[in-house]
Order: sequence, then structure tokens, then C-alpha cells
Amino acid sequence: MKSPLVRLALKRMYRRKGRRQGQATGLTWPLHQRLMEAAGDRTIDDRNRALLAVAYDAMLRRSELVSLQVSDLMVELQGDGSLLVRRSKTDCEGVGEIVWVGADTVRLVWAWLDRAGIAEGMLFRSVGKGGRVGERLHPCQVPRIFKAMARAAGLPETVVKGLSGHSARVGAAQDMVAADIELPAILHAGRWKCTGMVSRYGERLLARRSWPRCRGGPEPRLSGAGSVPRRPSS
Repeated sequence: MKSPLVRLALKRMYRRKGRRQGQATGLTWPLHQRLMEAAGDRTIDDRNRALLAVAYDAMLRRSELVSLQVSDLMVELQGDGSLLVRRSKTDCEGVGEIVWVGADTVRLVWAWLDRAGIAEGMLFRSVGKGGRVGERLHPCQVPRIFKAMARAAGLPETVVKGLSGHSARVGAAQDMVAADIELPAILHAGRWKCTGMVSRYGERLLARRSWPRCRGGPEPRLSGAGSVPRRPSS
């Protein structure tokens, strides 16, 4: 618990500088698809496609992604599947949580595992020169992978720099808001305990919806989910 002096100092700092936090660029579905389509046919590209697909479908944090094991994937008869997240930010005791992944994502995961010759152990691993598959992937590699994929897809550097290890999670939440998915379903999918983060991720879309229709005239122009910000012409 912070002392009164610390709380007072923080309050003064917030008044001077503000306390709004930066937000990672969301890898919404259109951007997700551009990254997928631009990936090559190397072993590392198979890994990257599977990693991005799982991160988006399951809305995983980077630490959760790199902790997955092959045995955590359960494939259903219809082709989609589920993953066991053994421990997370909201599950410190390790009870475990089940998340969903689509059939296309399952196929990408199997393609990566088959090519890498992985049958057990860590699901996502490092890939060195010549396609040599190493051991587990470090969490700090996740944002680097997303940024490398974005550069390969030709996205502006301003977008690339905004990507983080949580960008797929942010983008999936933004897509759900854009699709009018009910808030309880979004909270359940992302395993959030409160609405604060979802509101932050979808605040621009929510602001657009709150525009009073009674004012008349066109609605405020706002780039849709997944669009790439453009620099205004001089």
C-alpha cells in the first residue's frame, strides 16, 4: 500500500503529465490477413503464421502463448479446437482456463508441428538459421515476430512500431466490439474480470456509436477496424 506522501506525489505528477497510458496497435482481422498473406514458405514462416493465428483466436497474452504445450491442444471432430491455458495474469493459482481456436488455426498449428518435427513439449519454439528448431520461445520474441511480419507485409513503420506482444489480443477485442458482440461474451473470450480494458481497446468505435444521430449531417469519419492510419497530406 502506497504511503500518503507517495500518493500525493503521484497525484501531482498525473495533474502535470496526465495518466493516459499508451495502447498497442490492434492486429484486427484485415491487418491479421495482410500479415498472413505476406508470410513466406520457410519453417519460421509456418511458426509465425501459427503463432499469430493462435494469439488472435484465443486472445492470448504473450506469456500465455509461449507457455503452451502440444498436449494443451484438443482438436474436435469438426476441425476446430480448444487450448488449455495453464496459468495466466488472472489465474495466478494455475487452475487453468480453456480457450477456443478455429479450424483454420488448427490446420496452421499442425502444419508448423509437422514441418518442425514436434510431437510433444513446447508448442512454439525458436527457429534459427537454416530452419533449425530450438527450444522454447521467449516472451520478448512475440512482438518482434509480429513486427517482422508487419514489415514483410509492407505496413507503415508507424504501425509497426505500435505493435506489441498483445496486439493480436487487442485486435480481436476491437473486432468483437465492431461486430456488436455483447460485452459479457467479450469479457469471457478475453478472460477479463472487469470492463476497463475492453472499453479502452474499443473506445474509438464506442465513441463513434455514441454520436448523437439527432444532430443531423454525416457521422464523424473514423477509420474502421483494421485500417492503417494515413498521414494527412501537407
